[in-house]
Amino acid sequence: MDQAAVLTNMRALERLGLGTPLLLVMILAMVVVPLPTFALDIFFTFNIVLALTVILVVIYISRPLDFAVFPTVLLLATLLRLALNVASTRIVLLEGHTGGDAAGKVIEAFGEFVIGGNYAVGIVVFVILVIINFVVVTKGAGRVSEVSARFTLDAMPGKQMAIDADINAGLITQEEAKQRREETSQEADFYGAMDGASKFVRGDAIAGILIVCINIFAGLAIGMLQHNLSLSQALQNYVLLTIGDGLVAQIPSLVLSTATAIIITRVSRTMDLGQQVLVQLTDNPRVLIITAGLIGSLGIIPGMPNVAFLSIAGLVGGCAYLVTKRKEKITATESQVEEIESPKSQEYVDISWDDVQPVDIVGLEVGYRLIPLVDRNQGGEILARIKGVRKKLSQDLGFLIQAVHIRDNLDLDPNAYRISLLGVPVGEAAIQPDRILAINPGQVFGEPAGDKVKEPSFGLDAIWIEHSQREHALTMGYTVVDPSTVVATHLSKILQEHAHELLGTDEVQHMLDILAKSAPKLVEDLVPKTIPIVVIRKVLQNLLEEKIPIRDIRTIAEILAEYAPKSQDPAALTTMVRIALGRSIVQHINGMKNELSVIILEPTLEHILQESQVGAESGIIVEPGLAKQLIMELTEQIHRQEVTGLPPVLLVAPQLRLPLAKLLRPAIPGLHVLAYPEIPENKQIKISSTISNKHS
Repeated sequence: MDQAAVLTNMRALERLGLGTPLLLVMILAMVVVPLPTFALDIFFTFNIVLALTVILVVIYISRPLDFAVFPTVLLLATLLRLALNVASTRIVLLEGHTGGDAAGKVIEAFGEFVIGGNYAVGIVVFVILVIINFVVVTKGAGRVSEVSARFTLDAMPGKQMAIDADINAGLITQEEAKQRREETSQEADFYGAMDGASKFVRGDAIAGILIVCINIFAGLAIGMLQHNLSLSQALQNYVLLTIGDGLVAQIPSLVLSTATAIIITRVSRTMDLGQQVLVQLTDNPRVLIITAGLIGSLGIIPGMPNVAFLSIAGLVGGCAYLVTKRKEKITATESQVEEIESPKSQEYVDISWDDVQPVDIVGLEVGYRLIPLVDRNQGGEILARIKGVRKKLSQDLGFLIQAVHIRDNLDLDPNAYRISLLGVPVGEAAIQPDRILAINPGQVFGEPAGDKVKEPSFGLDAIWIEHSQREHALTMGYTVVDPSTVVATHLSKILQEHAHELLGTDEVQHMLDILAKSAPKLVEDLVPKTIPIVVIRKVLQNLLEEKIPIRDIRTIAEILAEYAPKSQDPAALTTMVRIALGRSIVQHINGMKNELSVIILEPTLEHILQESQVGAESGIIVEPGLAKQLIMELTEQIHRQEVTGLPPVLLVAPQLRLPLAKLLRPAIPGLHVLAYPEIPENKQIKISSTISNKHS
């Protein structure tokens, strides 16, 4: 059969998936079916070739995972070698009395050539090989496999967290993250399998010792008792065959044990093992020079092997000279490059835009005790909660909230976390990851045992309690949440309050691109023919700052297209957009009720405020006493409305709405300042109170 036919048959077996099953059947057949000596020679040769192939593959791979099937190959090679031992033992014991070639040419060659036909020397050589394999290589490889598997499994949560952090930061794509997770999982599986496979190698070495001992004693008994051989003749025949058989099996076993030790002590690099050893051993010429000097000094001592020592010293010295010249050449080349690329001034160091790290739009830093909460592999739920917060806010507000970049910060307290926007901290609190938070909603019956704190989102009274007290706290009227919910709620509140800061030009452009799919003519005529995109962004930011969603981008765009030719002032355009969105604004404040209870200003007070607006553009200049009195009365009226379940709404003239909103919003959180035109026609207005000018 020619080579092309052999390759064709091998490819056919590979497609059918029959290669490994056929090998296992062949191994079982060798155990049960007697083999002719010719077949035994072929299999022993194949075993040696397999061992050499495996160790060369191990040497030339760049990282252990490139040969991930190695544990399985090691198991199959061990089974093949043990099956060969059984097959050769059968022939040695049955035909050993006929002479040294009874078990085939391979065993005979190892018995005659390797150990010179002397069974005593063979026993010594075999024992030495067994000691090297069992005591040194196999034992060390087994220990390294065990430690590598343990450390790899311990490092998995940290690697998974690093992958999650990179994908949250946008440094890698979903596909790259998936590939890195698969590689991490494969690495853990590989070292776990190698830990078990090293036990096969150790057991194989023990089996080799036992098989040789059994063959020697059984061969002597059979030769002397059944075939009437003398003790010396039986020793010469059976011991020589047994030692040859043991060497044929032990040498490939030693090679595979060495391959096992090499692959589990490898460090993943872009170079193969030979390149790593050559580079790292000869990288420092000083080491080679000192070594050459020591060997040369020994070589000139009378009585020492002068030729061997001096020859090796000269060779090492020559290597040191070549390495030194190579390093000098590299240094000279780098100096020339620095002279060409660098200015003469030594104080100047060139930098690039890569040295300017962009700030995170939304960031979450955690202390080291909170790391399990952001690690999905340790049962952490914060990542899932943050994803839910982003999705909910994006749907409510009308634009995509940016990803939250999570990282650990050793400068924080172990239980603390910090939320930042555009690189600036805007919120910080501490939680207890092993407890739950019982929040007082306003009316409770009792107080559970625990650490009293303020809930970070709304400043409510709260208590950190044990998990066993959950039901007890619920019966007392407390709202009980886990630490992940505390962080997610705090983040949600901050993102809502600062939504206008998160909306950038790119987000506005994306919203317009989506609108262009359903209203292409509207977008085409709007930007940039009618209005710049920066003005649109400012209008949308104004709406978000006053807690008005921008989901209805079509209505907003139509109003801008209508009024932008008359004015490019963002404040004026915002006023017109608010009027168009009046129904949505009122519905958001008052729900589906037909009647809206409002607070109004006395006409005299409203007139004073309008006059104070002259020359102040969009702001107003109010006397401090009047401003204080206005805020106090509004606060009192709003408290009354909240007691009766009515929303706090101040209804004013259109020209006063924006300046009063800017004046009152910081002092009275939650107050809605509306203009008369913003109230839909189908809504009835009920005046609940009037703010008078008592200051005058």
